[in-house]
Amino acid sequence: MKHISTSLFVMTFTLLRSVRGHIAAWHKGMYCLNGTSGRDDPSTNEAVNPLYQLPRSEWWMHHVNNCDQFPPAPGDFLELPANGQFTVELAMNRAFTTLSFNGANAANFADGEDHPGLGDTPPGQVPSCVVEPNIHAQNESMAAGTAFAISYTSDLSQVTPENLVVFSVLYHTPWERLATYSVPNLPACPSDGCICAWGWVPNGCGEPNMYMLPYKCKVTGWTGNAAVAPATPAVWCEDDSNKCVQGAKQLIYWNQLEGNNIEVSGTDLAGDPRSPAYNMKLGFANGAQTDIFMKAGSATQTSIAPGPASTSKSSASRHAVHAFMLAAPIFSVLLGLCWGF
Repeated sequence: MKHISTSLFVMTFTLLRSVRGHIAAWHKGMYCLNGTSGRDDPSTNEAVNPLYQLPRSEWWMHHVNNCDQFPPAPGDFLELPANGQFTVELAMNRAFTTLSFNGANAANFADGEDHPGLGDTPPGQVPSCVVEPNIHAQNESMAAGTAFAISYTSDLSQVTPENLVVFSVLYHTPWERLATYSVPNLPACPSDGCICAWGWVPNGCGEPNMYMLPYKCKVTGWTGNAAVAPATPAVWCEDDSNKCVQGAKQLIYWNQLEGNNIEVSGTDLAGDPRSPAYNMKLGFANGAQTDIFMKAGSATQTSIAPGPASTSKSSASRHAVHAFMLAAPIFSVLLGLCWGF
């Protein structure tokens, strides 16, 4: 029986590696972390399904396969340290992250492989599309960029394009599995947390789709005192930076049957078909988006401790104090011997 179970695992794992999957940003605070079956599936990939030519009711918050109906476990949040950074795992299956199998299958890239030299092209040759993993790019420099947005409501049904504001952009992603995003001076969330979303619009190398995935999130640390402003759609401004939208911007909603907030045509400055992306072609700066706030004093500044990390630190301190108290009598005896007490 043990031999059969092992063989089944090997066969399943081999099948997973053979699938040219897409990408999601994995974290314990995400929706449909365990899949959409109602049970914990360590090899789920429901979250990575791309969104293309769908009605708004289907693509919004990844409802197409009911991902938005499976929130994270109570108390699990994507924590956003104000003026700090957070890390997620870009992978095509939960099996290839540290959230499954104790991280045994996690590697440098989204498919559980290290891929040394991935994207390297000999001089004089045109780079070809990387298809394993399927990251819609020829190399890291050509990866379109990804973004996180935040809405200051705890109710997923109350999130709108206008109150879901891009707060962090990471150029040249998705590429490697680990991706670290910078956070501006965000104000505190409601007591039950905020709703965040991850977005990506691939630039070529396959179907021109988009990605949108919801999370429960909260801001930690010494939070900001300025509220986030309403978001407006970005516009194509690669050819004229004066056209770029200033301030709070929406995620990119593109190539859907309805609900798009941008349309592009023609070619970009490189001569390729225009594709909206989280980079300066649409006026998105790399890193924390620091221009998204209203006036100072429009939010209450406060200090919010992180979750499990702070608990562990406090626990460690208590253990250290307890150990010292247990050892104190021994030190007293030794000290008495030294001084002849």
